[in-house]
Amino acid sequence: MIEAVADRLEGAPRLRRRWSDEFKAQVVTEALEPGASVSAIARRIGIHPSQLFAWRRDARAERRHRSRHWSCEGVVASVAGAVIEITIGEVMVRVGVDVDEAHLQRVLRAVRSA
Repeated sequence: MIEAVADRLEGAPRLRRRWSDEFKAQVVTEALEPGASVSAIARRIGIHPSQLFAWRRDARAERRHRSRHWSCEGVVASVAGAVIEITIGEVMVRVGVDVDEAHLQRVLRAVRSA
């Protein structure tokens, strides 16, 4: 007796689910929580853990990409005499007008990433 097993037929289209960016962001946020189990979260929503790991990797890469591009949003700069004041969020950086540009860039990157 020959037993047939139902499987994907040759030439049948593969079904791909589409997840919204909002859903992915929500799941990635949950997966990044301390002590979270990526495998358990993936199993709960019905995907392979490697898919969730890829979403996390993509989210981290996007975050790094955005942090490399400086935005002037929330940055206030003023020059008073021989001092430059730069306010980023709640942090104010005061430097002399003769400050080394490379050093100032390192300081501002550190403030932006904090």
